[in-house]
Amino acid sequence: MNQAITGQIRKRIAVLVSIDRHPVSGVPRYSRNDAAALNLANELAQRGAGASIDVIHAACAGHDDSPALSEYLALGASSITLIEAAISQDVLPALQAQLQDYDLVLCGSRAEGGAGSGMLPYLLAARLNLPLLAGVIAVRPDAGHIVAQQYLPKGRRREVALKLPAVMTVHPFAPNRLRYAYARLRRGEIRKQVFAGYQGTGGQTEEWTVEAAKAVPRKLTAPEKRSGHARMQAATVTESRGGKVVQDGSAADKAQIVLAYLREHHLVNY
Repeated sequence: MNQAITGQIRKRIAVLVSIDRHPVSGVPRYSRNDAAALNLANELAQRGAGASIDVIHAACAGHDDSPALSEYLALGASSITLIEAAISQDVLPALQAQLQDYDLVLCGSRAEGGAGSGMLPYLLAARLNLPLLAGVIAVRPDAGHIVAQQYLPKGRRREVALKLPAVMTVHPFAPNRLRYAYARLRRGEIRKQVFAGYQGTGGQTEEWTVEAAKAVPRKLTAPEKRSGHARMQAATVTESRGGKVVQDGSAADKAQIVLAYLREHHLVNY
């Protein structure tokens, strides 16, 4: 691995990017979470002299990701390395071979193009035998290591000092200060590489059908408008929900009460 000098970082940084899909139209676009990872890489490179950034995307052959990938060029990436694996093959071995000599790997927490599991960073860190820090929202260089700010539940933050090399996943709430510039899109380039070192596990994967995940409709519920005291009282006081019992009065009076109940709930219309 490359060596770090005191107070500065002279490292190779890899940013893994994926393709998102618009939730309504399904049009491919760049991932906002991966764009936040690119923003952190740019800030880290500006603070450390000589740090280089490589933007990498892995996909199966026959994909159509180039138009959406070019948006990362407009966000500041000088070039993008597109690694193509065989059809229906896992891209994890291709990324493992590509990232052997990198000191820091940044990526989003999960792909935004469908029902992704979010396991790729963890599986990749295990293959590379590197530590992984999840939920990063800020990072700065320090003497011999880097200090990352980690997002915790309920708005809490935690600073973690980590020695390189390492893998980091960026939290969706991480700031993104990148600006879209069409001129950078025209200047940048996408370099394709074909990964041929992966041996298939059999012919069963060729029968799989890959398609974009469809959104599952959610049941709409009315918002809770009661006060906190009313909600607490409803949770602690047992209220009668079985109607009322009429014991006094004549049969005609009892019939009128039943008829009034039916009319109140629109069960009869006379």
